[in-house]
Amino acid sequence: MTDDAKLADVRLTELPKAAGGLAAIASTMRHLARDSGLVRGGKALLAINQPDGFDCPGCAWPEAAGLTHPLVRAPGDAHFRVSTWDAAIGVIADELHAAGPDQTALYTSGRTSNEAAFLYQLVGRMFGTNNFPDCSNMCHESSGVALGEQIGVGKGTVTLDDFAHADLILVIGQNPGTNHPRMLSTLRDAARRGATIVSINPLREVGLARFSHPQHPLDVLGHSTALATEFVQIPIGGDQAFFLGIGKAVVEAGAVDATFLADHVDGYDAYRAHVHATPWPLIVARAGVDEVTIRRIAQRYLTSRATIACWAMGLTQHKHAVATIQEVVNVMLLRGNIGRPGAGLCPVRGHSNVQGDRTMGIDHAPPLAFLDRLGETFGFAPPRAHGLDTAATIAAMERREVRAFVALGGNFLAASPDTERTRVALESCALVASIATKLNRTHLHPGARGVILPCLGRTERDVRSTGAQFVTVEDSMSMVHRSQGVLPPASPELRSEPAIIAGLARALADRLAPPDRGILPTPPIARVPWAELADDYDRIRDLIASVVPGFADFNTRVRTPDGFQLPNVGRDRSFATIGGRAKLAIGIPPDLTLPPGRLRMMTIRSHDQYNTTIYGLDDRYRGVLGERRVIFMNARDMVERHLVERQLVDLISEWTERAHGDAITTERIVRRFIVVPFELPRGNCATYFPEANPLVPLESVADRSNTPTSKSVVIRVVACSPVDA
Repeated sequence: MTDDAKLADVRLTELPKAAGGLAAIASTMRHLARDSGLVRGGKALLAINQPDGFDCPGCAWPEAAGLTHPLVRAPGDAHFRVSTWDAAIGVIADELHAAGPDQTALYTSGRTSNEAAFLYQLVGRMFGTNNFPDCSNMCHESSGVALGEQIGVGKGTVTLDDFAHADLILVIGQNPGTNHPRMLSTLRDAARRGATIVSINPLREVGLARFSHPQHPLDVLGHSTALATEFVQIPIGGDQAFFLGIGKAVVEAGAVDATFLADHVDGYDAYRAHVHATPWPLIVARAGVDEVTIRRIAQRYLTSRATIACWAMGLTQHKHAVATIQEVVNVMLLRGNIGRPGAGLCPVRGHSNVQGDRTMGIDHAPPLAFLDRLGETFGFAPPRAHGLDTAATIAAMERREVRAFVALGGNFLAASPDTERTRVALESCALVASIATKLNRTHLHPGARGVILPCLGRTERDVRSTGAQFVTVEDSMSMVHRSQGVLPPASPELRSEPAIIAGLARALADRLAPPDRGILPTPPIARVPWAELADDYDRIRDLIASVVPGFADFNTRVRTPDGFQLPNVGRDRSFATIGGRAKLAIGIPPDLTLPPGRLRMMTIRSHDQYNTTIYGLDDRYRGVLGERRVIFMNARDMVERHLVERQLVDLISEWTERAHGDAITTERIVRRFIVVPFELPRGNCATYFPEANPLVPLESVADRSNTPTSKSVVIRVVACSPVDA
C-alpha cells in the first residue's frame, strides 16, 4: 500500500459476547423514538406476535413514512403527482389491458397476507397470466425444489414442539441473531434443557454463541445462555461435500435406520454405492473441512436420538443449492429423522408469509391440481403454461417482452441481483406500479408511467363497512394464524391490500367487459363479487377453503389462539404426492477451486436491517459502527493482497459464459468499500446486501431453481488508487 492510499474513518469495536440483552433493548428504543415515537411504537411492540395482535411484518414496520395518497407519474413528468384512488388504479388497469397477460408481471413480497395473495393470483389468472415473480424466487426456491423432489412437499416438516424434544440441532448457512431473532428464544430453551446445537457456517456469528433474552430479567443482568456447542466454519459452498461426508460416515458405521429406509425410502442401494465410490480425499478437498471434523459431527449425529436440520439462504443461493439441500435431506433420511418427534427439516423463512404466499398460489409454475380447483370454484380456465420467475422477468423486461410490472409490497430493485441491469429493465417498462407501505428505491425508477398506491401496514387497524378485519399468515412451521393491527391508520386515505386488489380487479373487469360488448359472454373476472370480498375477509377465507387443501373450516379454526397447522406429507411420512416413498438423491459436490487472486463473496445482512429495509448503519454483532460499504476479509488474504484494515478498495465480479462458441467474460464493479478483517475461511469474503447486489450477475442462478447466486460470487479486490481515494 502506498503512503497516500486513503483509509476510511469507520468505527470498529470488539464483538459482543452475547446477542440480545440490554444492547438489544437500547437499540429497539432508539429506533422507536426515531421512527414511530415511543408511545405509538410501544403500543405496537405490546401486540407484536400476540394472539390478538399482529404478526411481525418485518419490512412493513415502522409504517410512518408520509405515504398516504396515491401517486402517479405520467410520461414526460419529472416527478410523481398526487392522484385519486380511482384515477391511479385506472392507470394500472389501462396499462395492463394494453400490455396483455403475456407481457404483464405481478410481483409479490412475503409481507403480503394470505387473503391478499389469494386475490392477487386470482386476478392475474383471470387476466390470463402465470407471470408471478416473487421473493421466494430469490430466497427459498431452492428449498422448495429440493424438498418437493425428495419428500413431496416444498416445506419443512417440523413443528415448534419438535425443538423441545431434539437432541441435536444443526443450524446450517443461517444467522438467527440477525435474520431470525425470534428463533433465538427457541434455541435458548433447547440449549438449557441439554440439546446440542452445531453451527455450520463460514462466519462464527455472535448470535449463535450466547443469547441474553431481553424479556427475561436475569438474562438482561448478564445471565446469558451458551447456544452452539461447536462452530464448523465451512468455506462458502462446501456444504454439499460436507454432508456427503456425513452420509458416508453414517453408511460406513452401519448406522442407517434400515427399517425406515425399507418402509419409506427409495434409492438406498444406489446411494450406498455412490458414497463408497467417493473417496475421502475428494470429499475433504471439496468441503474445505478436514476428515476429523466431518467424522466428529457425524458422531454427534449418530448418538442423537432425534435431530433437526435448519437452514436459510446460506444454502439456497448457490449454483448447486438444490443438490446441497438434497444432501442434507439424504443424511436425515438415512436415520429416519423425518416425521417423528424432535426430528425433521426446517428451512427458515425470513418474511412472515413467504411460505403462505406460495400456498395461496403465488407461483410461476403452479401445480395443475391447484389450477383445476381454482377453475372449478370460479368457473374459468386458468392459464396452464409456466410463467416468469424473478430472474426471467428482469431478462424479459430487458428484451421489452414484459411491459407492465406491478409489485404487491417489497423493494424489487434493492432485492434483485445485478442492480444496474434491473434498474434499466424497470425503466424500460410502460408501467411500474407498487402497492407499498412506504417509499423505497424501486419507486425512483418507474417506467414510462409510475403508480404508487399506499396501503395499510400490518400494525394498523383495518376497519371495513362490515367491521374490523384481520388477515392470516403461514409461518415456517406451516402454522396459519391471525394478524390484526392495533394502531390507528396513519391516514384515512390508506386502503388495505385486499381492498386495493379488489379495486384493480373491478377496473380490469370494466376494460375487459365494457357495456358495448353486445351479446358476448361476460368474462369471469366481471362475475366475482370483488366489493363484497374487500368488505368481509371471511368471504375470502371461505373461497380459500374451497381451493387450497388443508384450509377446511378456515374461518373457525383460525380464530383459535394459536391458529392451526397445515397437513404435511413429509411430516406424516406418507410422501403421498411422490408415489408414497421419499427419495435419496445422488450428486457430485462441485470443485470450488478459484482462479489465482480471486475470492468467493457472499452477501449478508447486518443486525440493524430486515431484508432491504435498513434501520441503521451499525452492525454491533460484527463490530462495525456507522458504515455498511465494507468487505469482511480473512487477515491472511489481506496480507496476500497488501491490504490493511480500513483501506478503501474496489470490488470487481467476473462472470464468464459462452456465446456462439466463444467464452465471454463480463465485469461488474462497486467502488470504495472498506476492508474489515474478520474470522472466516481463506479465499472467502462477505459484504452487505443490498450494497453488493450490483456484483451478482443476473445469469448466475441455481440449477433447477433459478435462484440468484448471491452467496457465491467470484470477485477481485483492488485497492483504490490515490486519485479514486
